[in-house]
Amino acid sequence: MKPRLTRTLLLLALLACTTLLAACHRGEPAPWRLTDVTGHMPDLDFKLTDDHGKAVTGADYKGKVVLLYFGYTHCPDVCPLTLAQLHVVMQRLGPLADDARILFVSVDPARDTPDVMHAYVNAFDPRAVGLSGEPRAIEALSKRYRSAFTREPDKGDGQYEVSHSSAIYVFDREGKARLLSTPANPQDDLVHDLHLLLSPGAKS
Repeated sequence: MKPRLTRTLLLLALLACTTLLAACHRGEPAPWRLTDVTGHMPDLDFKLTDDHGKAVTGADYKGKVVLLYFGYTHCPDVCPLTLAQLHVVMQRLGPLADDARILFVSVDPARDTPDVMHAYVNAFDPRAVGLSGEPRAIEALSKRYRSAFTREPDKGDGQYEVSHSSAIYVFDREGKARLLSTPANPQDDLVHDLHLLLSPGAKS
């Protein structure tokens, strides 16, 4: 076989191998540590009121990585603990956290007015936004992401608790649902995956 032909065949073989390797790499699952819900949950979409009294939609947060959490300001334990942990997560992300938003959706809109929500979420982190709205809108959003909440009986003094799911839904910059974090996930896992989503050049 002629030397020039041999070199040509070798180059073609190398090119074929490179192409196959690239295809295999593209087919590899993303190295997420949290539960990957890509393609299994709907995009970020809602019409609510933020903690400044402004009407907002899911589209208003395009360009940001969003952490959506359902809770309420009178929550005795789970909500303040979760928001405190998310604040630590934001701190650990450093400057990358500027492109993330924590959306705290109230499941107790009767008591959680915009002013109440604003004071509450800002006590934890400046990148947290309190969202509330009509009960029907809150219920629809909860069902959209397969979350759940139930108002417990009134204790007789106008005080009551609301049982609710405690998952954190993570959406990418395009508003696509990507990850699900639960209390069983270590904080390190959330930091790791958010770093991947927030890093320059991160793919949707």
